[in-house]
Amino acid sequence: MFPRSPVFPHKQVQVNNALFTQRIVPHNVFQQQQQRTEAHLNVTNLHGQPLIVFPHIPKYQWKAAPEISRTNPNGSRKRKSDGNTQHDLKRQRFGSSHPYGHPAKTGTYSPVARGEQGQTSGFVREVSSPIHSPMRHVVTSTPQCSMPFLREESSQNSLPSHVIKDKLSQQILDLFHTCEQKSEDLEKKEFCRARLQTDIQRLFPCARIYLAGSSLNGFGSRTSDADLCLVVQEGPINQKTDAVYILSLVQKLLYKLSYIERPQLIRAKVPILKFKDRVSGVEFDLNVNNTVGIRNTFLLRTYAYLEKRVRPIILAIKKWAGHHRINDASRGTLSSYTLVLMVLNYLQTLPEPVIPCLQKDYPECFSSVMDLHLVPDSPKCIPPFLSKNQSSLGDLLLGFLKYYATVFRWDKYVISVREAKALPKSNCWEWRSNFLYVEEPFDRSNTARAVHEKMKFDAIRAVFTESWQVLQVRKDLNYILPIRETILKR
Repeated sequence: MFPRSPVFPHKQVQVNNALFTQRIVPHNVFQQQQQRTEAHLNVTNLHGQPLIVFPHIPKYQWKAAPEISRTNPNGSRKRKSDGNTQHDLKRQRFGSSHPYGHPAKTGTYSPVARGEQGQTSGFVREVSSPIHSPMRHVVTSTPQCSMPFLREESSQNSLPSHVIKDKLSQQILDLFHTCEQKSEDLEKKEFCRARLQTDIQRLFPCARIYLAGSSLNGFGSRTSDADLCLVVQEGPINQKTDAVYILSLVQKLLYKLSYIERPQLIRAKVPILKFKDRVSGVEFDLNVNNTVGIRNTFLLRTYAYLEKRVRPIILAIKKWAGHHRINDASRGTLSSYTLVLMVLNYLQTLPEPVIPCLQKDYPECFSSVMDLHLVPDSPKCIPPFLSKNQSSLGDLLLGFLKYYATVFRWDKYVISVREAKALPKSNCWEWRSNFLYVEEPFDRSNTARAVHEKMKFDAIRAVFTESWQVLQVRKDLNYILPIRETILKR
């Protein structure tokens, strides 16, 4: 997950319910650290497994690239920004080059120590050990493709005319422009992430917090919550015991932070700590070591910026599903992640695919065992993709609804973006005990496992069928999704 050092005896550490059967640090050192942590938080009633904190995890920081000055329509040029804040935090600017005429700020990945300064050129990685004297390791390379990915502006600023040739397509595009996440929304989330990481490092000095989910994968809207992943060690942890214990400690800390309100521990299959940032008003979900979420964030981000139609169509479908109340896993319907995978699989399986199968075509870029710090830049050399499919946004939305309403066999097949096809159902219990089967591209679990009641499944299918029947006649988005009302909610 992270660059290995003598403190990480690779292949010697075995994970179990106590995080590790072998202790990496001396027992007396661990006891002193644990006593300091509990004394700081006044913890008296918490019980859990001991937490091993690795002193050599490289420091994590998202580093913003210098803002590129742009020309306004009136010919004037905007002043360049140095990207600094009053707290001297390097922000994570992941508004990748915007191919729809609204360019956003971009950033490059650089896990550098706090306070380190450096110019980026191409792809730069800087690593500093928190124990030894600082050493800089810089690797530079020139991007080999024109596909925008976390680092550069797009040279293409509009969709082709045939993609928005009708009223329905234009409505989808207008909705996207209005509701998509803006750079300032992302900056608010990053500011809280960086501040929270500093505070949590009082508990776990070498822990890192990663922003993931829709905030980074290109499919977020202005009202999207933010997903955070707290990484405390190399390798997985027991989510039923260790993750809950760690989040309990963090919850105690959050109660003491003035900028955090309502920290609530949710004991789910992957436990999360929900809280709200008082400054920005953004809701956050924090998990521990659920690193598959970081991997799939950058897989989805690559799909998002590989083809210009992907982001508008997915945002419209997410808004449509939310309006019809079938986009809430906590209530037994579809999660946003499941919806995105369903759309991607539909776009992959058309007679003329709109998008390719990235995990088949570029397996080395999306390996499930790749070190975590390499994940954000792994797709940097994927070349542009030119689809032969000329369908408009409206045609794709109609086709998506029709496919899952009348064509796809829910009882026979599994939706797989990893394979870019529908796979026959296996006989394992997880796949037989649910009505809807959507494969997670990395750990191959069922992302639609929340849909376990026939009544909810039937309701989902009914919404697909009714929306398709109405839209194919009316060809107006308002008949299945009130645009004005949706924009007001955003």
